[in-house]
Order: sequence, then structure tokens, then C-alpha cells
Amino acid sequence: MWKTAKSKIGELSIITTTMSKLIKTVPLVALLVIALAGVYLWQRDDALLVQPLSDINNNNETKSVRLYYYNSALDRDEAGNLMCSRKGLAAVERKIPSTINPIKDTINLLVKGELLNEEKNRGVTTEYPLDGLILKNIVLNNGVLTLSFDDTKNKTVGGACRVGILWFQIEATARQFPEVEKVRFLPEELFQP
Repeated sequence: MWKTAKSKIGELSIITTTMSKLIKTVPLVALLVIALAGVYLWQRDDALLVQPLSDINNNNETKSVRLYYYNSALDRDEAGNLMCSRKGLAAVERKIPSTINPIKDTINLLVKGELLNEEKNRGVTTEYPLDGLILKNIVLNNGVLTLSFDDTKNKTVGGACRVGILWFQIEATARQFPEVEKVRFLPEELFQP
């Protein structure tokens, strides 16, 4: 009987030690699970910002957007000199499929540079598409839209007038969305004279 009681006490001691270790481990495991969930949600939110045009809803809904191109006739001073300013921006309307990321889809459509003949006849022009210019990523954070481009052939550099107009076109197109207050470009060397 003494051996049975001793054996039971030994088992109880092992169980108590195991429970003590388990109680110390559970908060660490819970903390790890919470941290991993936070990382997952953070990455998922970023992923939502960069969904391609292929992530279209299935009910064929569309959204009207404005693409801002350039009309030099609108950008002249009293003497007829070209001013290279935002006054030369000319909006054209397009319909895009309703997607998860209309900002990215609209910028991609702008840099394709596809003008209708009627728009060209009104004097609307663009240098887009620029060979080698690809919109890689967008991030919207606290009203600041950061657009990351790949410009493998350095087509976004040139004279101050030209690069200013290229910049203005993207900026105005992005700022039509109420959540965009400011536009940044990466790398910062883009659109420099």
C-alpha cells in the first residue's frame, strides 16, 4: 500500500510539474499566435492595395474615371508662350471595370496613353506610353499615395517642361480619388529634368 501511495504521489508530482510548465508556455504561444495574425493581416492589407486589373468583380460593374492628358492650347500665357503648367491638363473620361484597386488600374490606363481620335482632334496629346515605364506598386497611407515605377530606359527624365507635364498628368489622375491627398514617386529620381 505504501508503494501505491508513493507511486501516486510521484505521478501527482509529474502532473504538477507538467502543468506548471504548460501554464508558463501558454501565454508565449498565445503571444506568438497574435503576432503571426498581425503580420498576416498587415500583409493582406498591403496585398489589397496592389491587386491587378484581373481582380474584377463578376457582375460586370464599371466605374467612370478621368485620365489627365495635355493640351498645349490651354497652357499659354497672354503672349502665347507655353507655360508648362497644370493649366494645360485636359481630362478625358474612361470606364474601367470595378476592381479592388481602381487607383492602380486608372494609373495603368493613363500610362498606356490611348487617346481617341476625337480627343486628338481637340488638341489632347500625351507622351505616354513611355517605353520601359511600368507601375510596379502603389501604397496609400494617411492620404499619401506612393507610386513605385520601374523606368528601365530612363524615359521619365528630360527637360523641365516635359517631365513636369508627365508628373502633373499622373498626379491629377491619382488625386481624383478623394482618399489621395498627395502623390509621391519612387524612385525619387523619376520625373527629374
